[in-house]
Amino acid sequence: MTAPARFTGAIPTLYDQHLGPVLFEPYARDLAARLPPGTRRVLEIASGTGRVTRQLLARLPADGTLLATDLSPAMLERAATAIAGDARVTFAPADAQALTIAGDGAFDVVACQFGLMFVPDKALALREMRRVLRPGGTLLLSTWDTLANNPATELLHALAGAACASDPPQFMLTPFSMTDPDALRALAASAGFAAVRVETVATTGEAVSAADLAHGFVRGNPLWHELVERGIDAAAFEQRVAEAVAARFGDAPSRMPQSAHVMTATA
Repeated sequence: MTAPARFTGAIPTLYDQHLGPVLFEPYARDLAARLPPGTRRVLEIASGTGRVTRQLLARLPADGTLLATDLSPAMLERAATAIAGDARVTFAPADAQALTIAGDGAFDVVACQFGLMFVPDKALALREMRRVLRPGGTLLLSTWDTLANNPATELLHALAGAACASDPPQFMLTPFSMTDPDALRALAASAGFAAVRVETVATTGEAVSAADLAHGFVRGNPLWHELVERGIDAAAFEQRVAEAVAARFGDAPSRMPQSAHVMTATA
């Protein structure tokens, strides 16, 4: 996995604090709720700061095990700090394209929330996920729907483009690069998965305030690096984002519609 996503510096902490509850927690709960009964061995790919990890642990039995992986050591460190003390979980760096940390058929479930979009060879990653699943094991995977169906993020992308009209930041196009559910089904089937189902799940994200969400959007996001590289006045840009979020989605709290595709498939 290569990284247009540079989760470095203060980004993991700000991402978790300001974006985690709004963007990721609703889908973390949804994904974990799909864990099949009797699951004991889980591999999580692209675990980030541990939002899904916590929800999976809440549903695993006392003798269950969870291997939570990510390509970013900084994100894993944030997750490990937040979930310290649970002996069922192990954190390890791993590349989704080469899951050398696991043998064939090692897991009952592989879970991956909003991670596949960042993988250069998505077909290879899905084949690796299938390889490490036991026969009949379950893949739980989510990708974002279109920017149009995630209007707060679409607003951020538009404002960043307007601020850097001669060289618009492109980061947001990566997490929103797998928006076609039919293409997602076909990709999983080509990797050897069966019973592939993709459900589009709408939620409402709620931020404590427009300023809080804007702080995460601007400073807790790899987009930050592109803004800095273009010489944008970060404080002024963050204020513009906060004002635009408040005007469109309200303030204290700010509520915005969200949409993602959630796939379940069988190895």
